[in-house]
Amino acid sequence: MQAVPRAAVTRARPVSPGLLVEELAERIAAGPRHSWMRVLVDGAPAAEPSRLADALVEPLRERGRPVLRVSAGDFLRPASLRLEYGRTDPDAFYDDWLDEGALRREVLGPLEPGGTGRVLPALWDSARDRATRAPYETLPPGGVLLLDGTLLLGRGLPAELTVHLWLSRAALARRAEQDQRWRLPAYERYEREVAPLTAADVVVKADDPRHPALLRPA
Repeated sequence: MQAVPRAAVTRARPVSPGLLVEELAERIAAGPRHSWMRVLVDGAPAAEPSRLADALVEPLRERGRPVLRVSAGDFLRPASLRLEYGRTDPDAFYDDWLDEGALRREVLGPLEPGGTGRVLPALWDSARDRATRAPYETLPPGGVLLLDGTLLLGRGLPAELTVHLWLSRAALARRAEQDQRWRLPAYERYEREVAPLTAADVVVKADDPRHPALLRPA
């Protein structure tokens, strides 16, 4: 797994979880109000990207921004495709689990300039392996999409802001759930091939969730 560059370590700025949310909310809310803001919150489940995305909802609404929360976990492919090579294949997890086409078509595409704003918030219930049948929702211009997920960067997904919650190799191994440890090689590959430390607009060191630190911007 890629090591953190020494310069990034020396420029790391410790922040409290509350201050991190406030600073991100300020940055997002300062974006254009005539168009949508698509924000990707990326990280391994152990880094809890969904928790950060959830925490941003109310601060953004308080700043006058309509918000729609979507999770990439609700846009996985059916089990017949996702698990074609078994339930614990890290390369399949990396390449084949996410229904990237549906995510673009149903969530990110409608929020392009000139789009309809009509978004499908969930497509597939992977636990029951069937369509969610969720109704479409319309996000007005100036609204913010908060999309959380893992392995989202490096796919060319359109977004106005990308946030990556970075875990060191030791922290990821320590905090990964036992039944998800087979995914560790996929995260190592992600570090090698995508280099999220430089690919994301904002990088948060999340080894200790009580004491995050901003690596980028420094």
